[in-house]
Amino acid sequence: MTLNDTHTLLVLGYVWPEPNSSAAGSHMLSLLKMFLEQGYQVTFASPAQQGEHKADLTELGITEQAVAINCSSFDSFIAELNPNIVLFDRFMLEEQFAWRVAKHCPNAIRVLDTEDLHSLRHARHQALKQHTEITNQHLNSDLAKREIAAIFRCDLSLIISDFELALLKNHYAVPEHILWHCPFMVDIENFVESKLSFQDRQHFVSIGNFRHEPNWDAVLFLKQYIWPLIRQQLPKAELHIFGAYPPPKATQLHNSKQGFLVKGWAQDAKQVMQQARVCLAPLRFGAGIKGKLAEAMLCGTPNITTNIGTEGMSMGVEWPGLTSELTYNSSSEITQSDQHLVWAKDLATNAVQIYQDEQLWIQKQKAGYSLIKKHFDKDTIQTRLMQRILDIQQNLHQHRCNNFIGQMLQHHLLKSTQYMAQWIEAKNSR
Repeated sequence: MTLNDTHTLLVLGYVWPEPNSSAAGSHMLSLLKMFLEQGYQVTFASPAQQGEHKADLTELGITEQAVAINCSSFDSFIAELNPNIVLFDRFMLEEQFAWRVAKHCPNAIRVLDTEDLHSLRHARHQALKQHTEITNQHLNSDLAKREIAAIFRCDLSLIISDFELALLKNHYAVPEHILWHCPFMVDIENFVESKLSFQDRQHFVSIGNFRHEPNWDAVLFLKQYIWPLIRQQLPKAELHIFGAYPPPKATQLHNSKQGFLVKGWAQDAKQVMQQARVCLAPLRFGAGIKGKLAEAMLCGTPNITTNIGTEGMSMGVEWPGLTSELTYNSSSEITQSDQHLVWAKDLATNAVQIYQDEQLWIQKQKAGYSLIKKHFDKDTIQTRLMQRILDIQQNLHQHRCNNFIGQMLQHHLLKSTQYMAQWIEAKNSR
């Protein structure tokens, strides 16, 4: 399927993709490959510094371009490139560059890859700190107003979680025709189930980029509450913790006598996941869907997680692990520490059960393979997404007319952000 004769995509990245460091990096790489397979000339541009685990996009035939924020040099760059699709990686890049795109390439389809709803993750973090359930006040934060405005302004926003899709439609009243469910994309055709059995595996694994706050919180929760309870019942078990960019405060948690091993960057995440018997992902806040849990399913490794971990991923079928529901006891006599201990006991009980019960373990492993094949098939997801983009391209004027709020917000962004950016640029040039 081809979309038009131009075949030019510009991706504006908040960071340079690191597919071996984060789910966001892996998801972005899937999108880039999808457009390449459709015959697109792809340019990836970013104002960010390059990290040590950055993918070499040039090996795929993608042009890499550094760009500056609040700088008119971008105007000549995009006018010369003249892309017919511009994909913003996270809403912050839409805020920075969308008005320039609209000004110089008004007919380019503007697509926002949300990765996850940052405002939802922030709202849940605030609720956790306040020891309360999430409220409308949390959901309607200033950050949410910025993020939802960016979604309204774009022609299409890619939403990775069906939960977030429903939240956008029902709570924020975002029109359905500018939203598209786009979960992880797995190459099912070449997928091979793990040959490592229950008996071949040992120990627990936890994996996640340390720069992502929910992951760091989960490591602390494991260290302080969950792992001591597991070790009481499984004194020879170890927990191997992997993740990119571990800070000193993380490596200082390493304690071989306790079996709490902070190992940092995993050169081959699939290998370490396959060798473990159980994946621990005790996420207490977050958004989107979880790359570590998708990786665990692919590797045949049952998981222990929370309702935050399963959100947007189970899609009504059996979960490939055991889940704990994180709900708050409203009693004023329950301290925050007591509440955390209640959660930890439930998670630890589930972890020990699945670690020791081979039949349950096999059942959950099979459930993981089934879930991945049913809901994360790359070919199905990509075919539908490309057809949606084609539909928008063929009816772009009417598509935008059907989104008056987006047009209104685009008008005000063009005026306010344009003048602010020009003022900043003039100030910096002095």
